[in-house]
Amino acid sequence: MTGEGKGFVTRDLSAFSPDDTGVANGNYFGLPFAEDEAELVLLSVPWDVTVSYNGGTAAGPEAILAASTQVELRDAHYPEGWRRGITTAPADPWIAPASERLRAEAERVIAHLEAGGAATDPEIAASLSAVNAGSARLNDLVFAQASSYLASGRQVGLVGGDHSTPLGLMRAVAARMAGEGRDFGILHIDAHTDLREAYEGFTYSHASIMYNALQLPEVTRLVQVGIRDFCGAEVELAAASQGRVVQFDDYTLARNAFEGISWGGQCAAIIDRLPENVYVSFDIDGLSPDNCPGTGTPVPGGLSYREAVYLLVRLAESGRRIVGFDLTEVAPQEGDGEWNANVGARVLYKLSNLCLRSNRQGL
Repeated sequence: MTGEGKGFVTRDLSAFSPDDTGVANGNYFGLPFAEDEAELVLLSVPWDVTVSYNGGTAAGPEAILAASTQVELRDAHYPEGWRRGITTAPADPWIAPASERLRAEAERVIAHLEAGGAATDPEIAASLSAVNAGSARLNDLVFAQASSYLASGRQVGLVGGDHSTPLGLMRAVAARMAGEGRDFGILHIDAHTDLREAYEGFTYSHASIMYNALQLPEVTRLVQVGIRDFCGAEVELAAASQGRVVQFDDYTLARNAFEGISWGGQCAAIIDRLPENVYVSFDIDGLSPDNCPGTGTPVPGGLSYREAVYLLVRLAESGRRIVGFDLTEVAPQEGDGEWNANVGARVLYKLSNLCLRSNRQGL
């Protein structure tokens, strides 16, 4: 194994074959590593309290975990990367039941708004307060868990849940980077800009994750790719950001392709806008809906799976360091043959391997 100088325990892998049938052992991809043996820790956050369209993203982590044992471990872009160690932290037991309970409160708020009410009306104040307090607690839990792993020299990725779930990880990465005197950018793949302030009254809405991320001074650049749904306030925020928010919207990407600009050339332009250290936030609805029909808020258009992988590989090849990542909004649906989870598991494995690769060449 690896992790020289970081106090990681070396695991004897002589009895483990990456070509054998995947074993459901509680770790994503059925890998055999304990926390003290792994360079990358994946956090599961089964939470979808503030979803505003399709529910079910809280079931994403469990479905991806089940599908992940079908992923071949020899990754085309980092064949032996798994040997660096990828493990799975147990989800905090508070999260799933709190998500279910608070979802009912959020639905009360949303129904009130859809009936023409306002988020400031007193009859929904208690529900709104409960949701915001619960979301703040979730952020604190994720922050504490992620901070502990980052302090031990490990990399951290997160599997949601809706797109509100990674804020605690982003804050932990920001704190770590601040302690090292560095900053970072976010590569954001999504159908939506997620720049709304307190959407539907929810301070930590899935539609507000990038607004909240921009409150972190260590985030010096937000590069959004594949976006195709946004409101006027979000457009104005990006325009007023003085270059801090850079958008490569879906129509412009498609138009460029129609007019002869290669995807390789467009990826080079995207990556050129990112700083040395990059956090990747991957909402599965950034892909075309044929790849994620069960996601929380599907939108026509989007990247193909191959285009997304190519962009991520080019990012790693550019010499930039992936300092953290999340995969969110996978919503398995009954009768889908695990398609949503299958695609999610493969995106997760690619993110995991490229994160490890970007943090140390070798293997």
